[in-house]
Amino acid sequence: MNSFTPAGYNSFSQYYDALMQNVGYDKRCEYILEVFKRLDHDMGLSLDLACGTGSLTVELKKRGVDVYGIDASYDMLSYAREKAEENNLDILFLCQKMQSIDLYGTIDTCVCTLDSINHLTKIEDVQKTFDRVSLFMNKGGYFLFDANTIYKHKEVLADNTYVYDTDDVFCVWQNSFLENNIVEIELDFFEREGNIYYRTEEKFRERAYSDGEVTEMLEKAGFEVVERFSDMTFESPKENDQRIVYVAKKK
Repeated sequence: MNSFTPAGYNSFSQYYDALMQNVGYDKRCEYILEVFKRLDHDMGLSLDLACGTGSLTVELKKRGVDVYGIDASYDMLSYAREKAEENNLDILFLCQKMQSIDLYGTIDTCVCTLDSINHLTKIEDVQKTFDRVSLFMNKGGYFLFDANTIYKHKEVLADNTYVYDTDDVFCVWQNSFLENNIVEIELDFFEREGNIYYRTEEKFRERAYSDGEVTEMLEKAGFEVVERFSDMTFESPKENDQRIVYVAKKK
């Protein structure tokens, strides 16, 4: 599952948190903090890009990070604002697309997690996103993001179907593997009210990019890749990794 959601994902936003229960945002937050601790980097003013329902944003804020969030979905951000209020946290959330962010000033750190970059299926949109992050990034600042690998798209998602049965919703997830390492994902949600089931659906696509493509785009945007990790580790990526964490520094 992913954090980035286009503005039309009305149904998905209702069930997003239920389907993401196994993510462990608290552990992911601690991992991010440890990455920057090892780099001796003060996160300063930070952006949670494609923040979704704000779970990671809230965890970072709880730990004292001066952070705000951006997402392209009004519906997702409505849940993010509710979470911030429930935790008595003052967090700014903006509704903007990744490839056209327009910030009020510069930032010291940007994080973009849970495969959000993969939702950009045009390589030029990924480049625009990297360019915009770089434009507002202070020199010496860091951009940390993760991305699904080509291996995951070809061997794991592929043309497979998955079923998620939670207390809140029953979800059927169907994949179709297309050219350019794109996977089309169809989600069918079934929610029960009494003896009646209500069905809603969402459809979107994700694209996996090679390490060479990602590195080249980052360098064009003025970043230098300083670390690559297997997801949630400090180990070098392996051929069968499903997700890679990139840490890039603004030159």
